Amino acid sequence: TVTMSYNHTTRPSAALKQSEKRLKTLTAKARVIPWEVNATTGNFTYVGPQTVEILGYPLSDWYTDDFWAKHMHPEDREWAIEYCLESSFSLNNYEFEYRMLAADGRVVWLYDIVNVVRDENGPQLLHGFMIDITDRKQAEQEREQLLEREQAARADAEAANRIKDEFLATLSHELRTPLNAILGWTQLLRNRRFDETTTSRALETIERNTRSLAQLIEDVLDVSRIIRGTLHLNIHRVKLAPLVEAAIDTVYPAARAKEISINCKFEPEVGVVVGDANRLQQVVWNLLSNAVKFTPKGGRVDVQLERIESCVQIRVSDTGVGIAAEFLSHVFERFRQEDSSITRSHGGLGLGLAIVRHLVELHGGTVSAESPGIGLGATFIVNLPMKAVYVETNTAEQLSSVGDTQGVNNYLPNLDGLRVLIVDDEADARHLLTTILGQYGAQVMAAPSASDALLALQEFRPHILVSDIGMPQEDGYTLIRQVRALPTDQGGRIPAVALTAYARAEDRTQALLAGFQLHVPKPVNSAELAAVVANLTGRT
Repeated sequence: TVTMSYNHTTRPSAALKQSEKRLKTLTAKARVIPWEVNATTGNFTYVGPQTVEILGYPLSDWYTDDFWAKHMHPEDREWAIEYCLESSFSLNNYEFEYRMLAADGRVVWLYDIVNVVRDENGPQLLHGFMIDITDRKQAEQEREQLLEREQAARADAEAANRIKDEFLATLSHELRTPLNAILGWTQLLRNRRFDETTTSRALETIERNTRSLAQLIEDVLDVSRIIRGTLHLNIHRVKLAPLVEAAIDTVYPAARAKEISINCKFEPEVGVVVGDANRLQQVVWNLLSNAVKFTPKGGRVDVQLERIESCVQIRVSDTGVGIAAEFLSHVFERFRQEDSSITRSHGGLGLGLAIVRHLVELHGGTVSAESPGIGLGATFIVNLPMKAVYVETNTAEQLSSVGDTQGVNNYLPNLDGLRVLIVDDEADARHLLTTILGQYGAQVMAAPSASDALLALQEFRPHILVSDIGMPQEDGYTLIRQVRALPTDQGGRIPAVALTAYARAEDRTQALLAGFQLHVPKPVNSAELAAVVANLTGRT
């Protein structure tokens, strides 16, 4: 009887041990950690050896007080511990996901399956399995990020289409308005006789609307040239004071009609900039006409011209309607208007400031906008690189202001001794750019790829980088990020120009965010490229 009893009691025990051995063998090969916890103390009484591979901590560490809680992800620690305590008192089985911090700092996602052993005094033992689900979680996060990117791209595309639709509707309206006045008064003058006062007013209306129509068409053509990369500069040495005064003269009648005062503060001897006098006047005129347009009757516009270190700064401030903080970052985008509704108070196509930004950047300068908010006015600030050496008095008559370009030779930037690194995967493009800048005296090295460019940066020590964007393997964005990661003494802060056939507003934004100073669309004008290089390196 004793023998039979002995056999009866030991056989299940042996089977249990064999079953446990098989289970441990199976879990050892999977990324699963069997474990057991004393529910009274909260400490581990067993942890599978798999934890060393999965989390990196020695097994002995797991048997110290509060090890599990101390090494849980800080964001999960509080809720996970609370969830375990509550579930252990009310449930026999439960499961949850949380994050642990591995010994090397990695975040490891675990799926924990818990079984509760209890008696009349409550939970006595917890045991279960921690399953490593990090790969699954990463895949889920990647899918979510991809979905978010796709949704953002779709939203951007829909917003772009909406903006274009609004622009076309605005263009139709803005063109029809002056045409309606022109056609209506022309038909009346042909078919009826009016007194001298009415006839004069009719002709004045026709002339004013014709000018407005011409300006609208010119803005559209300018934007078309910008997008195609065919808007070029006629480079001269330019005195800015007469140029700004000419722009003020142009908007003065409109300001007087609204009783708006225009106040000027010009610093004497602000120096000379290198650029296109007519295009720079267009910049100032756009800013002034906007200031007058958005300033109510009896307001004030201030125009300031001063030298700040190696730049000439033009500031145009007004006491007008101001700009909302959320729109400030969009004011220089094509086709963007703060109010594009049919009930808007002001006309226009929303192109003027986009043209301003492009023209200023072609001159190697910057333009920015400031406003305290709606109803509190706005300030536009243009910074242009100035000529490093003052022009002697006896050559002053050769300087270009507005409309005096006849007989004045194009100003040729002096790039003698300037080291320029060109990066382009197309051999013809490298040869062309080398020839263009070489004729202005620059020493040019051309690299066919980003990796070659990084080597050339160390060996050639260029003063400026001019890089294509669309290149195989590593594009221009990757190159400039790698360059900007370098220390300053290794070229990390070298001036850089993105020279690319990608000419959309978003392409420009991406280039500037990546680390380029300027974004110049192809095809490039040789004098324009030379001026940009000269301005960015202070060689004007």
